[in-house]
Amino acid sequence: MSKTASSDTGPDDPPNPDDLVVMGKITGVHGLDGKVKVRSFAESSDIYALKSRVFLRAENENDARPYVIEKCIDRKKDMLVLLSGVNTRESADDLVGKELLLARQQLPDPEEDVWYWEDLFGLKVVDKNRGDLGVIETIIPTGAHDVLVIKNNGKEILVPMHHKFVTEVDLENKTVTTCLPQGYE
Repeated sequence: MSKTASSDTGPDDPPNPDDLVVMGKITGVHGLDGKVKVRSFAESSDIYALKSRVFLRAENENDARPYVIEKCIDRKKDMLVLLSGVNTRESADDLVGKELLLARQQLPDPEEDVWYWEDLFGLKVVDKNRGDLGVIETIIPTGAHDVLVIKNNGKEILVPMHHKFVTEVDLENKTVTTCLPQGYE
């Protein structure tokens, strides 16, 4: 499936925040020509096609600014990305720490038992044995299994996103069901 920039809106039209999915984060700069280092949350770099329209925003903000991918180099731990209008190290420095978002319609439908992180944030987590655990605040990427960070009244619990612990994700009812071993904290 070929991914190209969306043509249903103009390049400067502000996106609806609900239509955007966080797919990466700018972690640094590379060289003098404006390339940024991106830690991707996607399983494949194929979603970052040349000339694709992406959006950048500060974490926990709604305002996102559009860019177009001019160049994308996949590396072992990150990607080097050159964005339209970013052609100096100084302009790239201003983007460090920003989230990289894609319009939901640019993304493939997730496979069975696979979810976009964005869809999991804020879901209520209920354990089969312990009851209400709280809500998913964030997700920590790891090499093996991502880890759900669940918060409840200032208390935090970390749960690996593995079928032994997470037994069901119900996006329609906004719940995640877990089955944690006795004594799990």
